[in-house]
Amino acid sequence: MSSLFPKQTSSASDWVQAHCDGGSRGNPGPSGFGAVLVDANGRTLAELSEFLGIRTNNFAEYSGLLAVLDYALQNQIPRLKVVSDSELMVKQIQGKYKVNSPDLKPLWQEARNRIAKLDGFEISHALRHKNKEADALANQAMDRGMKRTPKDAADSPVQSLPLRAIPHPAKSAAPPDPYAANRAPATAGMLRGFTKDGVVHILGGASLPDGIFVKIIRE
Repeated sequence: MSSLFPKQTSSASDWVQAHCDGGSRGNPGPSGFGAVLVDANGRTLAELSEFLGIRTNNFAEYSGLLAVLDYALQNQIPRLKVVSDSELMVKQIQGKYKVNSPDLKPLWQEARNRIAKLDGFEISHALRHKNKEADALANQAMDRGMKRTPKDAADSPVQSLPLRAIPHPAKSAAPPDPYAANRAPATAGMLRGFTKDGVVHILGGASLPDGIFVKIIRE
């Protein structure tokens, strides 16, 4: 655990704990984040969740942290303890790892700027099984963005949790979507085809541009 920018001593009751998580199905692919904030008595203050579009896993992890920091600042929470299963992000925030990615550098800087406005901040790494609620909310965000049906959601091991707040981390720092030109419109109809020797063949003479994401359903 690392404590950053502690400005004064405080009691345990002054701290709010947040678990945050982000994910991407494809990396880059459909991505989202989830987070849960609880007070010192274990009372849930907020559950945050948002779909981010086609992003990387690390972008989604940082978006979850930024959402938590934004919620803390908007709701006058002075001291925050964050738990994340992203070892890379945690150690970059702690200053143990350098931030070499040009896509992550502005997100890292924005996170540090927001942290500096708090009276106290700690961040620690935990394995995914200790971050289940945030992981579930991140998966719900991706499901919403991918417009999964209720049956799809029922087949998923992720539990359904009510959402109480959806923040919007700074979008200005987001890099351009590298797959925007190839992504099929949301209104496109379903195509049919078959696989042979590991290759997908589309029926009816239709074709798909390079780089597009497809979902294969066994019939």
